[in-house]
Amino acid sequence: MTDVNAPRSPEAAQPPVVRQLRLVVEAEDYDAAVRFYRDVLGLPEQAAYSRGGDARVVILDAGRATLEIASPAQKQMIDEVEVGHQVAPRIRVAFEVDDAVATTGRLVAGGAVPVAPPTTTPWQSVNARLDAPADLHITVFQELRTLEERESLDGFGTEASA
Repeated sequence: MTDVNAPRSPEAAQPPVVRQLRLVVEAEDYDAAVRFYRDVLGLPEQAAYSRGGDARVVILDAGRATLEIASPAQKQMIDEVEVGHQVAPRIRVAFEVDDAVATTGRLVAGGAVPVAPPTTTPWQSVNARLDAPADLHITVFQELRTLEERESLDGFGTEASA
């Protein structure tokens, strides 16, 4: 057992390197969720495992991952801009796509329930909200400007520059 009070070596003082963010979602209707996220949204299958019976998991590649941490006031503001009222649960999953309008149509045809149509936001993206399989509330978004262009807008920057 490691002594948490023991002195740390200089190497141990460095933050760990995170190599991947993996969001694990339990889906009551596993087959419908896999079909939606893999076949309709288009996330490529990276691996799949089973132990017999219903013990199955599929790992889908969602490209680059980020962890967006928002204050309650920011979450409320985003809901107001994108939907017009509070709607998102504590966790919402967002997918960047090349065409938010076309993707929204494809996802609705594939079983998602529209919550709000594609909307151009003040931060210069087109965002649509949907309720999707596996009880996920999702956003599909399309960036209209580069990160560098958005950084020049009011309210953008980093916590370090704030």
